[in-house]
Amino acid sequence: MDIKNDKAPKNEFYPPVVAVLGHVDHGKTTLLDAIRKTDVAQKEHGGITQKIGASEIEIVHEGDKRKITFIDTPGHEAFSKMRGRGAQAADIGLLIVSSVDGVMPQTKESIQLLKSSKIPYIAVLTRSDDPTKQVEKTKQQLLKEEVLLEGLGGDIPVIEVSGKTGENVKGLLDLILLVYELKKEANFYPFKKEGPLMGIVIESKLDQKSGPRASVVVKNGILKVRSEIFAEDIKGKVRGLISDTGKQLQEASVGEAVEVLGFEKVPSVGSVVTDTPKLVETFIYNEENPQESQNPTTPFGEEDQNVLSVVLCADSQGSLEAITNSMPEKVKFVVQKTGDIEVSDILFAKSIGAIVLGFNVRVKPEITRLARTEKVLVKTYTIIYEMIDEVSDFVQGKLEALQEEVYGIAKILARFPFEKTEVMGVRVAEGRVAKGDKVRLLRNDELIGESHISSVRRGKETASKIEAGEEGGVVISPFLDFVIGDVLLSHS
Repeated sequence: MDIKNDKAPKNEFYPPVVAVLGHVDHGKTTLLDAIRKTDVAQKEHGGITQKIGASEIEIVHEGDKRKITFIDTPGHEAFSKMRGRGAQAADIGLLIVSSVDGVMPQTKESIQLLKSSKIPYIAVLTRSDDPTKQVEKTKQQLLKEEVLLEGLGGDIPVIEVSGKTGENVKGLLDLILLVYELKKEANFYPFKKEGPLMGIVIESKLDQKSGPRASVVVKNGILKVRSEIFAEDIKGKVRGLISDTGKQLQEASVGEAVEVLGFEKVPSVGSVVTDTPKLVETFIYNEENPQESQNPTTPFGEEDQNVLSVVLCADSQGSLEAITNSMPEKVKFVVQKTGDIEVSDILFAKSIGAIVLGFNVRVKPEITRLARTEKVLVKTYTIIYEMIDEVSDFVQGKLEALQEEVYGIAKILARFPFEKTEVMGVRVAEGRVAKGDKVRLLRNDELIGESHISSVRRGKETASKIEAGEEGGVVISPFLDFVIGDVLLSHS
């Protein structure tokens, strides 16, 4: 069945699916936050935002309520495979470029991904409120990368925005819909809900309670509860469809993203989801650089002494894929799993002389104590390139790269305003906390974020550190949104 021969009704408004790409720290997260604030849809009181890899907003456009779905595409170059697949799942791309910093390494990578995906895209120049912006210089840099902008001899739309002030954010959303409508008129988007189901997995993980979960963007047809589905060679029967606001849905149509419960196994990111196995071949997108299959695992007794064995625990299948594709050849992943670090991971690592790495996962205090007792190195990260850089240094002989020492543990008792930030009022339970330390903010054993101590105060006086049993004030940078009762762990 060739769905491209059937045009969707022109007056039927499907939500365009938008992938957001660009250099790290160029304002993608800030812009997405500003976009969500424009949502006119009435959300349920007390609703919980779900991390499904995509979010949907509703705006008023030319008198009609219209929806747009944004894929929360990861930002670092290590996620290039996921981002490439994200662009293929999308109808439109946003190339985010800071008008202050201009074109950077991941900007160039994002440009190539967008060009290879062949979807229309918009150049979005962020930080328009910054007095040091260099808009014309940035445009010229884009031209050198063969991004031919409107007004400069090309047809790529360009717009200045500020995620911080919200300036021109509504204009960007209107522009997205305009580009979508123009391309739809030319039948660039042949998809419609009257036809066979086709979706693309943009995120997946194994939940210990509910089993395999996969976030799917519907590209054609309707995905319904209780229907049988296939993600390449993995079967499933839809037990539940969950929106980005946590709402249970009965169905999802073209342009909508939902979390699907009911797969027998965890499908890989980029898998095509259909309701008939044979249709997978019809819908699969061709990738210029398909992922190479991994080499078979060699017996432990025959291991190269220069190979670093790793037990890897991550928050999702997409993270696992990005990490394993980015590590040096000397790193061998003896275990790859989604979920928190557990006792069995420590004991297995101990038995084969491996280390344990975690990405966006929890490490409970009893697991930390067990690792110390068994002398197993455990290290967790929230930023993927920090993990990659440290492991790369480690395998190159810089043994101190992965060594970590816990300097102190403090409990947050109060919060006080201080200049343009807030001070943590803490009591140190163990060790000490000092200016310059790296810190992790924990809430009920769950990692909230990582930062550095930029200032320490004892009363009204500045100090270098706070010792065990003492109380004082701590300022961290970058700021993390802490609450009273959180724990601050200071480490090397």
